[in-house]
Amino acid sequence: MGLFERYLSVWVALCIVAGIALGHLVPGVFHAVAAAEAAQVNLPVAGLIWLMIVPMLLKIDLGALARVREHWRGVGVTLFVNWAVKPFSMALLAWLFVATLFRGLLPADQVDSYIAGLILLAAAPCTAMVFVWSNLCGGEPHFTLSQVALNDLIMVVAFAPLVGLLLGVASITVPWDTLLLSVALYIVLPVVVAQAWRRRLLASGAAALTRTLAALQPASLLALLATLVLLFGFQGEAVLAQPLVILLLAVPILIQVYLNAGLAYWLARRFGVAWCVAAPGALIGASNFFELAVAAAISLFGLESGAALATVVGVLVEVPVMLSVVRIVTATRGWYEAR
Repeated sequence: MGLFERYLSVWVALCIVAGIALGHLVPGVFHAVAAAEAAQVNLPVAGLIWLMIVPMLLKIDLGALARVREHWRGVGVTLFVNWAVKPFSMALLAWLFVATLFRGLLPADQVDSYIAGLILLAAAPCTAMVFVWSNLCGGEPHFTLSQVALNDLIMVVAFAPLVGLLLGVASITVPWDTLLLSVALYIVLPVVVAQAWRRRLLASGAAALTRTLAALQPASLLALLATLVLLFGFQGEAVLAQPLVILLLAVPILIQVYLNAGLAYWLARRFGVAWCVAAPGALIGASNFFELAVAAAISLFGLESGAALATVVGVLVEVPVMLSVVRIVTATRGWYEAR
């Protein structure tokens, strides 16, 4: 690892501070950038995410996707954690912390709304950012692409009934435009572009692909840091205005991330899943599709609701916390494979 990659955690911390400070000092700039969106999907952030995920997508040989059948245990573990554990564990954690332990410290009229936002966050497995986490830990790219695509297919039919069950709401309005645009923007289009680029590079020899990947890696990390600055800049005013609420809502989110990542990682080891599949599987099991969660919260409860704020806290927590999970699964590879 180079100097820049070795101290990535330091740059992340500095970008969080810079984002909050800039969001407070020049809020107009961030409001303008935040307004550049379609169906609750921020277009500047989408561009940065493309820059982050293309290096991994360039590694994918579509002809090798059929080999994902070899990793059926890893697929099963991740599906189990994403759909049978994560939404229900978040509902339990939200009740324990928000409705019970922290109730006296939170606005009484927003407690139920905060719980709803946390459940919305957990009911939507991550899409684009998982490619970044998998790439950083050297995960199996074909498994990652297949698992994300499978989760998206399940989400189309399972998101509304699952959220309706946990929230006790008879009719859930699914923001289909956000869901479909995100899938197209973060999976379909980048895969098509990356595959066309890959074929063009391989026509000049494998060395051309290797050189391109090496050149893109620093740009990918810089895009990650720029995304952090934007995300914390967008919410800089909220963080400074309600720091205690933000911190309290982050507690169940943090526990849920580490709980589900740890469970997926442990189950994968128990079932003999290769580390290169278990690592991205743990990351997929823990991360969230925050664009969909934010859009659903705004649609159901309103822009100024506690539910919307809870999903935004998920956005703020996502990047630094998932980077810590990347570090953990990478550091424990020796333990994982010692059997």
